[in-house]
Amino acid sequence: MIQQFIGFLHSLTNPDKLIALLSTNMTGWAGYLLLFLVVFAESGMLVGFFLPGDSLLFTVGIVAGAGKLKIGTIIVMLAIASIAGDGIGFLLGTTFGYRLFKNPKSKIFRREYLDRTHEFYERHGGKTIIYAKFVPIIRTFAAFIAGVGKMRYSRFAAFNVIGACGWVTLMVTLGYNLGGIAFIRANFEKVVLLIIALSLVPVALQLVKRKRAPEAVEAERL
Repeated sequence: MIQQFIGFLHSLTNPDKLIALLSTNMTGWAGYLLLFLVVFAESGMLVGFFLPGDSLLFTVGIVAGAGKLKIGTIIVMLAIASIAGDGIGFLLGTTFGYRLFKNPKSKIFRREYLDRTHEFYERHGGKTIIYAKFVPIIRTFAAFIAGVGKMRYSRFAAFNVIGACGWVTLMVTLGYNLGGIAFIRANFEKVVLLIIALSLVPVALQLVKRKRAPEAVEAERL
């Protein structure tokens, strides 16, 4: 059973195997529904962190370039899946996640942590929601944490739509335009890892900027 599941996940990130899957067992709208559910679960269901995200979208782009999927339809559907998934994650955070911090005697879920999280998302939540879309695993939990931190839903929703549409469109379009290149197909896994690494650059720059800010203030005082 486990080997079959691993094989299924591998088929989602291998262009030839995904084409075979969509051409046999998951034809027509069944294939679109399958991809919708995977992106939905990876985006908002906390147990979906192990599911492929960036690699799946890139593979989907390649498959669309091969004529097996309609690129416009798949981009819209997967963007909606990502938006809806994060919406569920936010809802779980505001209900189940928030209750974890109601016990004043808890040593793990302390109220001060919740207050800090709320303050952080009020100040930087918009950028965080967008950046998180491009970072594996963090993408799965960002909306949940935003809900726990009681980020305003109207603000969360706006940045969620921007991040989801940008992430899905970029990754699928990259696969669509680059999938026909022989070098890309021959080094598919390495290319996906490179794309993931590049997606981490903005986050790294923000961390460096944040680290240097106190040092700059201290230097001015001297």
